[in-house]
Amino acid sequence: MDRIIDLAREIGAAIQQDDRYLRMMAAQETADKDEALQGLIGEFNLKRIALGNEAQKEDRDEKKMESLNEELRTAYQAIMDNDAMKAYNATKPEMDTLLNAVAKIITLSAQGEDPYSIDEHEEHHCDGSCSTCGGCH
Repeated sequence: MDRIIDLAREIGAAIQQDDRYLRMMAAQETADKDEALQGLIGEFNLKRIALGNEAQKEDRDEKKMESLNEELRTAYQAIMDNDAMKAYNATKPEMDTLLNAVAKIITLSAQGEDPYSIDEHEEHHCDGSCSTCGGCH
């Protein structure tokens, strides 16, 4: 097997043992088992479908669209106010930060940067135009 793929699998295994991952997965499991939250998500999805259906109509009712949109916003807020969702949302950014740092090190290394001198916390914003770029740092 390819050594790099083996190392990627080791990184994956290490991530699954990291406290940030374990906290996020525990919060996700709690959210998945929270019947009230799952009901709110189901309600939100139904409202989203109803809004989409109304938007597709040639003779759509703008007042109905506004009403459905408000119901959708209310349903979304109820989801975000749920304690299990709040707990999950509190853990997710930590995991995202870890994954972004790993991806940054791998990507910049593949572009020729020294993997040991890459500051994974330094922000870099790429506008997609290499002609105006001062280089990835």
